[in-house]
Amino acid sequence: MSVSTLASIPAGPVSIEGMLEIPEHAAGLVLFAHGSGSSRLSPRNNHVAGVLRQAGVGTLLMDLLTPAEDRDYDRRFDIALLTQRLLDAARWVVSQPDTRELPLGFFGASTGAAAALEAAAILGPDARAVVSRGGRPDLASREALRTVTAPTLLLVGGLDDIVIELNQRAYDQLHCEKELVIIPGATHLFEEPGTLDQVARQAAAWFARHLPATAS
Repeated sequence: MSVSTLASIPAGPVSIEGMLEIPEHAAGLVLFAHGSGSSRLSPRNNHVAGVLRQAGVGTLLMDLLTPAEDRDYDRRFDIALLTQRLLDAARWVVSQPDTRELPLGFFGASTGAAAALEAAAILGPDARAVVSRGGRPDLASREALRTVTAPTLLLVGGLDDIVIELNQRAYDQLHCEKELVIIPGATHLFEEPGTLDQVARQAAAWFARHLPATAS
């Protein structure tokens, strides 16, 4: 039976809202870390999440910042805070009957990619895979990049020159199984026809490959 729940996730002194959707016989669960100024309602990440669910992977889209926090521009780039919120969400997931046995992965966009890698580094083998879409993995600490063990896929638009360079820098520091894929003809937001579909397909294939492969 599939599960769809609007969740309130404890995160220290606040709660963050998220939409948890798990298809029947899910191979795992992917936590989405949105970029600066975005939210769980992001049409791009919701599109990717829908493709993941069609591929048999559960998704948790959430607001890592409260509305008040998001109005503070600097908070959007507070990687330590975003990372802590992801860890809070991961802790909540393993406490829930419907999700506690599901292998965990992370999907990060923009600054969310750095938080996803930081969280994966802290969780070690409990984080099974990471995918970044137009992300800023270079904002993760050097220590995190060197110690993350989760297989990591970096997806970047072919016309997003600066972000390609930043992803290459982060890629060079990763010691895990890794892949850097350039999506031809895509700008930073993957608004060009068909480019976001390519992101979704590659992300689904990456998670389908790595989430169940190391599940206990």
